Amino acid sequence: MDTEERRRGILETARLDGSVDVNRLAARFQVAKETIRRDLHALEEHGLVRRTHGGAYPVESAGFETTLAVRTTRHVPQKSRIAAAAADLLGDAETVFVDEGFTPQLVAEALPRDRPLTVVTASLAVATVLADAEKISVLLLGGRVRGGTMATVDHWATRMLADFVIDLAYVGANGISREYGLTTPDPAVSEVKSQAMRSARRRVFAGIHTKFGAVSFCRFADVGDFEAIVTDAGLPSAEAQRYSLLGPHVIRV
Repeated sequence: MDTEERRRGILETARLDGSVDVNRLAARFQVAKETIRRDLHALEEHGLVRRTHGGAYPVESAGFETTLAVRTTRHVPQKSRIAAAAADLLGDAETVFVDEGFTPQLVAEALPRDRPLTVVTASLAVATVLADAEKISVLLLGGRVRGGTMATVDHWATRMLADFVIDLAYVGANGISREYGLTTPDPAVSEVKSQAMRSARRRVFAGIHTKFGAVSFCRFADVGDFEAIVTDAGLPSAEAQRYSLLGPHVIRV
């Protein structure tokens, strides 16, 4: 097996399993650990993986996106804390947009049930979570359902969303960087997120630290468009400070 074949194999494994470990890769491909580290470095330079201590995880792109089912298995305690902190920012909002994705779904679960709220969402999972809440009215955006994320997209969704003025939008992303802002792999998803940004008076980004520095295909917002960014303590405080200089209040939980 040559270098390119091995690196393709590493990338395929990362995308299938969600992450890779240097020791296991070295044993699988029967090469030195340093060789695997060089492979991961090369893949990272091409924007295909992000390295971690002892391994790497895949970066989502136009050609690869994790499914909602996979997202529900990763970093769940951190995502739960992020969601709770994000829900605490509700304030006096009466109308709320909740984005697709697992962390926004957890935000929906953390919203108060003892006060009237209208929640607009493209996510079938979010709508299901809130459907039995007596004081919450759920408006599910119509459109084509993406099977991997169980959310609606295309012009039906964006047209409906454009008719609303929303107090607060909880927005997710596949990547967030100071240089490129917030990104997502799919243009249809990007359009829905962009319209949510335009329709909302206030905007909060909630996302795990691994999304920071990652860049995907479609850009839909600037960091400075948000009043707050909520993430976990895995984002270094110095990096959080750099994001806060662009405008938003950065909350690490």
